[in-house]
Amino acid sequence: MVLSDVEGVYDKDPQAYADAQLIPLITAAKGLRQTIEGQSLSIVGTGESRPSWARREEAAAAGIPTVIASGLQSGILGKVFEEETVVGTLILAEATRLTSRKHWIAYNLKPAGEIVVDQGAHDAVVRKGKSLLPSGLKEVRGGFGVGECVRCLDSDGREFARGLVNYSAQELNQIKGLHTSRIEKMLGYKAYEEIIHRDDLVVL
Repeated sequence: MVLSDVEGVYDKDPQAYADAQLIPLITAAKGLRQTIEGQSLSIVGTGESRPSWARREEAAAAGIPTVIASGLQSGILGKVFEEETVVGTLILAEATRLTSRKHWIAYNLKPAGEIVVDQGAHDAVVRKGKSLLPSGLKEVRGGFGVGECVRCLDSDGREFARGLVNYSAQELNQIKGLHTSRIEKMLGYKAYEEIIHRDDLVVL
């Protein structure tokens, strides 16, 4: 439970708009956070921020529901558990809970760099659950090593996944855009066919 200075999550800033409506139930925390960040943080009140909203998303991904309610309201804790009373905003846990390993990759590791991929690679990961291959790699940012966490960006610069890389930044710069069959010829060895294996890749 999160006690804030507002009653819950609103569709727009309640301090600026008299017709702002409280959202009693959120079933897709990820999608709403993207909407909020694309418009205004005030949608979630002055007591919320990007880091704190990210923690709500993290809890949902871990299978933990969260209630956001006003800490200024008397007896609020008791009212939350009254079935006939609607209090604050309930954020439901995600239907598909992340494994402990993927939750660790997505929320506990600090990214050491970024990789930018083309649309084909993006769709293969997001829509088909595939691993990330060097043929779809367009750009490497940062100086990371093997096994470090990186942010995966689409061609518009939007982060869509995070994962643990099988090659260093220097190696990726050498094999970006290449078919897996050419990795060994370029590097002199081939540790893996994938840049990031799907078991080490989390779609955000």
